[in-house]
Amino acid sequence: MTLNYGRTLMAIPGPSVIPDRVLAAMHRPAPNIYEGPLIDMTAGIITDLKKVAGTQSEAVIYLGNGHAAWEAAISNTLSRGDHVLIIATGRFADGWAEMATAMGVKVQLLDFGTAADADPDIVEHALRQDSNHRLKAVMLVHTDTASSVKNDIPAIRRALDAAGHPALLMVDCIASFACDEYHMDEWGVDVTVTACQKGLMTPPGMSMLFFNDKAARYRARADLVTSYWDWEKRAKAEIFAHRWAGTAPTHHLYGLREALDMILYEETLPHVWSRHSLFARAIWAAVETWGTSGDFRLNITDPAKRSCAVTAVWTGQGDANRLRNWCENFAGLTLGLGISLTEMDGEPGDNLFRIGHMGHLNVPMILATLGTIDAGLKALDIPHHDGGLTAATRVISQFERPG
Repeated sequence: MTLNYGRTLMAIPGPSVIPDRVLAAMHRPAPNIYEGPLIDMTAGIITDLKKVAGTQSEAVIYLGNGHAAWEAAISNTLSRGDHVLIIATGRFADGWAEMATAMGVKVQLLDFGTAADADPDIVEHALRQDSNHRLKAVMLVHTDTASSVKNDIPAIRRALDAAGHPALLMVDCIASFACDEYHMDEWGVDVTVTACQKGLMTPPGMSMLFFNDKAARYRARADLVTSYWDWEKRAKAEIFAHRWAGTAPTHHLYGLREALDMILYEETLPHVWSRHSLFARAIWAAVETWGTSGDFRLNITDPAKRSCAVTAVWTGQGDANRLRNWCENFAGLTLGLGISLTEMDGEPGDNLFRIGHMGHLNVPMILATLGTIDAGLKALDIPHHDGGLTAATRVISQFERPG
């Protein structure tokens, strides 16, 4: 027997829950892609994406997932044989490094493991060692979706400045965009990449890239750039089709327009950030309480260094898989796999899972997620301390709306 009836609750770190309003906005006939309302709507989308990114820089959209934006960032700024410093704090910077290597870029990997953020002092030291300024870019993720660590981007900018190093600062915000606070211009980021399927609450299929004037100058010397990835053609498009190197992702744009309205003009971005912080703290309180007994623990120990979009949780060996399977198949809650960290740390692959808490979420959805996990712990006799759900509700009850 199962209790898995009704609507499945998704608590994976992307694709996130898609609002009914976004789905409804996409449910329409194909529009005119040559002239008319779609062109004006897209201009507004670009303007609003810049507001979420905190930038006055150029913005372009690609048909593709986050890996597409990774490749676009590399191809528009670098040449074969260029050297870059990639800062790894989990799995996804390694993926960016693998892509850069495959494209002929020489990668210096600065690995901080899978349970800590990047140390800016070590980054500064590495940059000072590069006295000839061979490194053309410093690349890292804001939130690593696998480890759930959040890197201090302003501190990395200060490390670059303290070392007097001219390298580009390139940041992957795929997991953190519209979830964690981010200010591209204020923080001195030259290139930001993100995608639509997490904090932007839109089905997978689009990625976004923001670049400033310094990065645009790199484009002039990059020999990796190709016609499709060329951000210059898209940013300076003379006709609408040039913005996409072909046909626009029409229905994704309708969905994204609705999502941006919800984020910027109804809830407002400061409240979006505050809501994500609250729900994250509620989840951390539950996990920390469960972990008072047994093997439950958060992957990132310092709350200031945890993502507000995803939380990685360790369990006893085998318990993560058992719990995920019970939650999904018996109860209708889908939790995230423990991706890559287990193999990287030499741990068994069945003692890590992730809770995604990004995008279109409210109190009942968060408490349903935690309540289902709590029931699963009891049903499977997984050792834990009782009271996790009470700890989460206490955090939520103390919320005060910002501003």
